[in-house]
Amino acid sequence: MSARDRDGDAVRLHVVTGKGGTGKTTVASSLALALAAGGRTVLLVEVEGRQGVAQVFGSRPLPYAERPIAEAAEGGRVCALAADAEAALLEYLEMFYGMRRAGQVLTRFGAVDFATTIAPGMRDVLLTGKATEAVRRRSGDRRRGGREAGGGRYVYDAVVMDAPPTGRIAQFLNVNAEVAGLARVGPIRNHADKVMDTIRSAQTAVHFVTVLEEMPAQETLDGIAEIRSAGLNVGSLIVNMVRPPFFAEPVLQAVAEGSFDTGALVRGLKAAGLEDAEDTARGLAAEVGDHALRVAGESEIRERLAGVDRPHLELPLLGAGVGPGQLHDLAARLREQGL
Repeated sequence: MSARDRDGDAVRLHVVTGKGGTGKTTVASSLALALAAGGRTVLLVEVEGRQGVAQVFGSRPLPYAERPIAEAAEGGRVCALAADAEAALLEYLEMFYGMRRAGQVLTRFGAVDFATTIAPGMRDVLLTGKATEAVRRRSGDRRRGGREAGGGRYVYDAVVMDAPPTGRIAQFLNVNAEVAGLARVGPIRNHADKVMDTIRSAQTAVHFVTVLEEMPAQETLDGIAEIRSAGLNVGSLIVNMVRPPFFAEPVLQAVAEGSFDTGALVRGLKAAGLEDAEDTARGLAAEVGDHALRVAGESEIRERLAGVDRPHLELPLLGAGVGPGQLHDLAARLREQGL
């Protein structure tokens, strides 16, 4: 997941996916901060139109423009962009055909929205195309007849995409398959081919965010299999919202074996002067039992995830609410684990 090399085969497009509720946007934002540390510049792209990135950073809604959103450790900078299929199409028409005014007319009559509704593959090409263009962009680039020309250093050291959930990620990224029925030749197909050249390259990795629960874990394993079947690169498996056990292993083991000494708990509570020690002890014993079951279930899920032969990272469960301070803490955790 390193972004140290500007011109080598290091990963430069980090696609972050995960089942809803796993904290995908929080992890993508933290990843962008981690990658930007040390004076680098990273672009964070949101493609779902939820303005989730703006919410976690505590900023105003993001426009369809690359704007600085946060300073990273040691002089780094994160820019953010809310990618929008309609705006991307207008930009595409202007860039390749000089037809921005015509595109605005089409938008006014609803033609753009209609086209991307009946052809969702087109929407995905436009959204992924914006991110992959940012990956390829160099400081000296200029446009000649729709072709990139020029040279220089990369504008962004890395691009992080807050992508759709795991259930749709393979379809979203496999834009060639989506476009095959729409255009076999011509500019649209050429654009899709260029997008796929970047997505299939060693410069792109798909990172999966999950939590230690049955449904998200299974959806993660299924998503990894789909991504690999599509010939794309799986990056890291990031287990989010990890909660440490409240009790030592011997206590949890005793609960599992049915040998937990409730009588000792009663005696301890009585010695402490608590009233209704027996009722309190029974309630505490039930909570310890529930906790032990949760820990055991999480251990089983962790064992299943261990079969994924990719780097495993863990992030802790945060308190109520996520803000810039917590994002910086999570970014530091990612870097500590070898990001």
